[in-house]
Amino acid sequence: MRFFSAGFPRSVYVGAFSFLLSGWTSVHAEDVKKTAAEQNWFSDIDVGFLVEGGAMGNSGHPRNGMNFGQLLPSRSGQPTLDQIAITLTKPVDPIGGGYGLGVNLQLLYGSDSRSYVISGISDRWLNNRNQITPTVANIALHMPWLTHEGLDAQVGIFPSPMGVEVLNPTARAFYTLSYTAQYSNPFEHVGALFQWHLNKHYTAIFGIDAGNQMSFGKGNNNGEPAGYVGFSGSSLFGGALSFTYLLRVGPEDARRSLGAVRAHSAQRFWNDLNATWQISPKWSLTGEFTQVHDEGMHADTWSGVVWGGYAATSTLTLNVRGEVYRDSTGQMVVQYPDNEGYAHALLGLPARTYTAPPTTYGDLSFNAVWRPNVGHHIKIFQVRPEIRFDRALNGTRPFSDFDRRGRILFGGDVTVGF
Repeated sequence: MRFFSAGFPRSVYVGAFSFLLSGWTSVHAEDVKKTAAEQNWFSDIDVGFLVEGGAMGNSGHPRNGMNFGQLLPSRSGQPTLDQIAITLTKPVDPIGGGYGLGVNLQLLYGSDSRSYVISGISDRWLNNRNQITPTVANIALHMPWLTHEGLDAQVGIFPSPMGVEVLNPTARAFYTLSYTAQYSNPFEHVGALFQWHLNKHYTAIFGIDAGNQMSFGKGNNNGEPAGYVGFSGSSLFGGALSFTYLLRVGPEDARRSLGAVRAHSAQRFWNDLNATWQISPKWSLTGEFTQVHDEGMHADTWSGVVWGGYAATSTLTLNVRGEVYRDSTGQMVVQYPDNEGYAHALLGLPARTYTAPPTTYGDLSFNAVWRPNVGHHIKIFQVRPEIRFDRALNGTRPFSDFDRRGRILFGGDVTVGF
């Protein structure tokens, strides 16, 4: 089985762009000069199976049973089957003439699928707490064009390249997600994403898609495309520094909410810059700054997140995360208590929600990640106990049935991969 993180702890801090490339699509031009006859193209197909479950208790004991501001461990104190992920990966291999071809498939079952749903594809498969969605289904290509390192592409369904925290629990530090990852980073796309490798350090990124968690036709909330442009740097300053900047632009609001004319013309602008510094073999530091402006909703957010990690032993890593997140209108940080609430909201359909006034959120999280070597057939066993402190920094009361300025979440998750 191939996992999406190449090492630990550094891998838990890489951005989603690095996650997208790691082991999937990036291939050097000299590697694809081999002909298909020199190797069996099907010999390196990997099939993986991963299970994650957990729970987060809430010091505020909310009567509505919700951990406000948490889309994934959303139920207070309730054990959750977060995901069962079945993955098939055919890495990019030569097919002749300097070209490469690969295939990536991943099907997800569990409560995480309620938030990572793709309208028009998986939004009507199940309506239970545990749902099914294809998080990855794409053709990966390498083309020997433009530069020596060439051009890579993924065409089909792919996770958003924006942000640091990803859906895969083995490729992020914490069980809970930052407000930034949930409300200011997109989740899934249907379209095409390209990486033009300018040299061994720098890559230009661009792509077009149907929108955040949208497909085409009736599965689109406004019928308009969106897209990315940006660049990244890796292995800088002797391999210690990497960064990614992405700008995303396109209409994201639903016709049913704004009307067709306004929904087609109102743009959402997303800006995200993140960087990782490997201070030493044991210490890592990552920072992310994100800003979102939505013309249709007249809404703005900005946020800053910092992660730090210390590899205490070869199997134990200690992490800390701090964040400040501003929701200027109270329209972005939303809780969806019903199983199909998030999917309905994407399309502008009626959905029961919990929202807070305009709030500046602060959160501080601590955890440990334990990855013992437990046997030949179990490729990964991961335990992550976590404690998280949330507080409204501007005096509002968004927590515990909108009665408290702060709360504490405590719990964690267990992940097993084969």
